[in-house]
Amino acid sequence: MAVTVETLEKLERRITLTLSADTLRNEIESRLKRLSKTVKADGFRPGKVPMSVVAQRYGSSVQYEVMNDKVGEAFSKAAGEAQLRVAGRPRISEKDGAPEGELAFDATFEVYPDVKIGDLSAAEIERVSTEVTEAAIDKTLAILRKQRRTFQQRPAGEGAVDDDRVTIDFEGKIDGVPFDGGKAADFQFILGEGRMLEAFEKAVRGMKSGESKTFPLQFPDDYQGKDVAGKEADFLVTLKKIEAQNLPEVDDAFAKSLGIADASVEGLRGDIKKNLEREVKFRVIARNKGAVMDALVKASELDLPKALVDNEVERLVTNARADLKQRGIKDADSAPIPAELFQEQGQKRVRLGLVVAELVRSNKLQATPEQIKAHIEEMAQSYEKPEEVMRWYFGDNQRLAEVEAVVIENNVTTYVLEQAKVEDKQVAFDELMA
Repeated sequence: MAVTVETLEKLERRITLTLSADTLRNEIESRLKRLSKTVKADGFRPGKVPMSVVAQRYGSSVQYEVMNDKVGEAFSKAAGEAQLRVAGRPRISEKDGAPEGELAFDATFEVYPDVKIGDLSAAEIERVSTEVTEAAIDKTLAILRKQRRTFQQRPAGEGAVDDDRVTIDFEGKIDGVPFDGGKAADFQFILGEGRMLEAFEKAVRGMKSGESKTFPLQFPDDYQGKDVAGKEADFLVTLKKIEAQNLPEVDDAFAKSLGIADASVEGLRGDIKKNLEREVKFRVIARNKGAVMDALVKASELDLPKALVDNEVERLVTNARADLKQRGIKDADSAPIPAELFQEQGQKRVRLGLVVAELVRSNKLQATPEQIKAHIEEMAQSYEKPEEVMRWYFGDNQRLAEVEAVVIENNVTTYVLEQAKVEDKQVAFDELMA
């Protein structure tokens, strides 16, 4: 086999492969002979089908397989000898003008780029941190109380206020004409939680049980119902029932109902703080990691292999279809999703992946088994049975690979932060969790 390598534009290369026609012919005949021992045909005993019949029936497919295999082997060998890091699959085309007794092919492909990472000490990165305050614990307690609240009907004559659950009938009309979705009976919502438009809630606020009211409502221009967006409607509302909320007291019994090991208020607050600190830690890591990755890409120079970008875009489109299917969208598999929508995202992902891979390789930032185990142990602590979670991760190589990728990113984040100009910033709990 003779090999020549041409450098085309940027990352594109071409290898010319020449293969012996006799070698291909011999391999085709060998495979057809092996096939004849198992193939079945009417009028012949198994293993006794004539080669002419086998060749007529399977010759084309066997020839295609052999050509694919032999050209693939030749390409892999040639690329290896030339020490080329091939990105994506080559495009193979037969070439005219081969010497007698040989076949020639052109394999056009891309190679991985040289990644140049600049001086990271010049990179400026904002590193955030967040403290879990008593106010954050109080806010979480308030959420837990709301999740376990009960409702009791208000006495007659009392008006509806925020946090009340109201039951209403309503009908809306635009220019005197009812519209789709503008009418409901025995509709329930909680005042002040923002489920309804503010103008609607404002009208219901203060109404008494049995009272009816008509009021105008201007739909926002960006309202999700396109048929009524930007239009004014007149609503008739009848308030049928008002129920006031009853929040459970924060006491030892409440702590016990939540399954807290130390069934006390102090134990409950301590458990909330521990869980919030764990969540804050992961969010801070994710935010700082994002800042590091942005700085790392900004400090790097490289050409992007089109093949890798196309593969990533195809993967993103596939994921989008799977998401639509999970949401119950009909014909999600054939939904028209333009690849252009994911082009920029695909380029960004490929660029980041290549830069991170180079930094990991050149600075030995691979994940160690100890780091992977520690990361899984930490994640497992937020579950009721950590041992089962750990077995779940260690029982599947794909899950372990996902954890390994996260640990590598953490190693990269730590390394870059040690090199860069870092500005530490305290971020409020609410801002981080928003």
